[in-house]
Amino acid sequence: MSAYILKTTDKVPEPTLRRLPWYLSNARLMKERGERYASSTQLARQLGMDASQIAKDLSYVNVSGRPRVGYEVDELTEVLERFLGFTEMHTAFLFGVGSLGGALLADSGLKQFGLQIVAAFDINPKLVGTQINGIPIFHTDQFPQKFHEYGGIHIGVLTVPINIAQQVTDTMVSGGIKAVWNFTPYRICVPSGIVVQNTSLYAHLALIFNRLNLE
Repeated sequence: MSAYILKTTDKVPEPTLRRLPWYLSNARLMKERGERYASSTQLARQLGMDASQIAKDLSYVNVSGRPRVGYEVDELTEVLERFLGFTEMHTAFLFGVGSLGGALLADSGLKQFGLQIVAAFDINPKLVGTQINGIPIFHTDQFPQKFHEYGGIHIGVLTVPINIAQQVTDTMVSGGIKAVWNFTPYRICVPSGIVVQNTSLYAHLALIFNRLNLE
């Protein structure tokens, strides 16, 4: 089987990292359909992309394709899953159990991509002490205690209102969280060394609305 380890001299560009899960999803679908091989041209046709871009992206994970045949679907799936970290389960805390936070707690599909939310925090007395999808909801003041009780939690999912986004972020970071998946439209500030991934639904809505207006 081809090596999947990234060369230490290579740094994967962020756009490539964003595209690799697309290839994985397609490979999984092809595997379910019993297909054995996937070429760059085939993937490009399914994804509406350029085949040369796909081949370049996959070169970062060192998966080899066969001439005129393509990549073995089983190998491509396994290599991408391991390279992206989806085969190892990462645990996380969620902060802010509103409509979006509650939806993420109810989404069991995150586990397919290596993320398991094990507990949530909120200040709403109607939510504290309850569960969603078997995930307990604690008062935010209990975060330091639960951080030590659970152990090894490095990821925080931020779905609080924007007026407290920075305050909650500061609490998360000071309490030991090393990476923040920020779903708020607020650009949080964190110390050097803390990983932040901003996923603003509203920003994407703005792009959709703008492009619709241009047509």
